[in-house]
Amino acid sequence: MNILFITSDQQRADCYGFEGRRVKTPHLDMLARQGTRFGACITPNLVCQPTRASILTGLLPGTHGVSDNGIDLPDATGEAGFAGSFAKASYSTGYIGKAHFKTANTFAPTHTPECRLSPQPQDWYGPYMGFQHVELMVEGHNTKPPLAPPYAQHYERWYYADGRGEEKNRLLMEQLPPVTDAAQTYHSALPVAWHNSTWIGDRTIEFLRANKDRPFCAWASFPDPHHPFDCPEPWSRLHHPDDVDLPEHRTMDLERRPWWHKESLYGTPKMENAELRNFREKHSRTPVQSDRQLRDLIANYYGMISLIDHNVGRIMAALDAYGLADNTLVVYSTDHGDWLGDHGLILKGPMAYEGLLRVGLLVRGPGVPEGKVVSEPVSTIDLPATFADYAGVSLADARHSRSIKPLIDGGASRDFAFSEWDLRASRCGVDLWLRTVRTKTHKLTFESNSGAGELYDLVNDPKEMDNRFGDPGVAAAQRELMDMIASRPDDKVEPLPQVGMA
Repeated sequence: MNILFITSDQQRADCYGFEGRRVKTPHLDMLARQGTRFGACITPNLVCQPTRASILTGLLPGTHGVSDNGIDLPDATGEAGFAGSFAKASYSTGYIGKAHFKTANTFAPTHTPECRLSPQPQDWYGPYMGFQHVELMVEGHNTKPPLAPPYAQHYERWYYADGRGEEKNRLLMEQLPPVTDAAQTYHSALPVAWHNSTWIGDRTIEFLRANKDRPFCAWASFPDPHHPFDCPEPWSRLHHPDDVDLPEHRTMDLERRPWWHKESLYGTPKMENAELRNFREKHSRTPVQSDRQLRDLIANYYGMISLIDHNVGRIMAALDAYGLADNTLVVYSTDHGDWLGDHGLILKGPMAYEGLLRVGLLVRGPGVPEGKVVSEPVSTIDLPATFADYAGVSLADARHSRSIKPLIDGGASRDFAFSEWDLRASRCGVDLWLRTVRTKTHKLTFESNSGAGELYDLVNDPKEMDNRFGDPGVAAAQRELMDMIASRPDDKVEPLPQVGMA
C-alpha cells in the first residue's frame, strides 16, 4: 500500500463544495465521493508548527515540545515520526512543499533547512525528518518575495533559475484592479505557471513517476489558502465577491467570551525583537472587516482553494496514468482552519471556534467505502497510526495516535478528540495554557492558569453564541468534558526554547 498525503494550510472544514459553501472544489468533491470523509475531525493545535509536528510524530504538542510556533522540532523526534518508520520499512519517503517543522522567521540564524537567515546548501535534497527526499520552500506565504540563493530552498531556486526572479517578484507583489482594502487581500499578477501551488503539483507528479515501481509514502504540502490572500489570476476571479458565503454572526462579541479572547487580540507581545513584534501585532491580527471587505477576502480565499483543487486533480490523474490508484491510500487534510469572519474574527488565534478547530479529512483507497461520512470525533494526530495500519508498518513512537481505519471499516466509535496549545507571552503578553475537547455534541476549552473556560452545545448552538461554562444546566456535561481533559497522558516535556515566531 502506497501512502499519498496531501495538505493545504489554513483551510476551513466547511470550505469544500460538498460542505455546501459556494467554493468550487470539483476534484476534492470527487475524492470525497470516491472515499470516506470525516465530519468531526479537529486539529491537535490551532496554529501551523505544533500541528504539523503532531501529524508527523503522532505526539501531542506538549510531548514533542513544539507547543507553539517559533519552536523547532528536535531532529531525533521528527526522525522517529511516521516518515522515518516507513523509510525503515523500505518505503521511498518524500516531502514536497511547505514543511514548517523548523522555524522560518528566527531571532538569529539557526542553520536549519527552513531558516530565512541561514544560507542553504544548493545541492541538498534530504534526508529531513525521516523523509529521504525533500523539495521544500521557505515558508511559502508571500508576505515577502521568495528568498534568492543562497538562502533559497528548492522552490525558490527553481523560481530564480531562469534569471527572471526580479520580474516575477514585481508581478507577485503587483495588485491588479480592482484594488481592495480588505485585510491582506489582493489579485496577484504572478502568472499561475510560476505559483507555488503549481510547482507543488508538478513536483509531486514527478515524485510519483520516479517512484511508481516501488512502495512510497509522500507528503505534498500546499501553503495556501493561508494569508496573505494573494490568489493569482484567473483563479482570483473565479468566485465573485457577491456570491460568496458570509458568516451569519460576524460581529465582535468579546463581552460574551472568556477574558483571554480580548487579551489575545489587544495584549502587547513580550518580544525583544522589534521587527518580529511588529509583525505579530500587525500581520497576525486584522481589524474587523466590513461586509464588502469580507466578501473580497473570502472570494480570494476561495480562489486559492480552487487552485489547490486543480492541482489535486492533476495529481489524481497522475496516479491513474502511472497505474498507482488501486494500491495507494490518498488522504487530504489541512493543519487548521480560519475564522474567516466568524464572530468578527479573521485568521487564527486562541479561540477554538469550529471554523478554526475543525478540519476536513478525506480518505480514498483500497477497501475504503465510497461516499461514507464518519461523524465520530477524531484528530489529524491519528494519521500516523492510520498510515501504518493500512500499510502494515510498525511505528517507532506515536503513542497519542489512534488508527481511524476501524471507523472507516465500521463498528468502532470514539468519545472525543483533544487539542492543546501552550501560548508564550511573546504572542499576546501573557502565557495561556489551553486544553480543548470535542465530542459529537459538545466542546470545552479550559485555560488552566486561570481556571476560565468556554463550553458550547454544538447541537443546539452550532454557531457557538452561548458560552455555557459554569452553567448549572450543563454541569454534568461539563464534568464529563473536564474528565476528558484530565485523561491526557502525563508525558509532557520541559518547554523547548523559542527561536523565532510565525
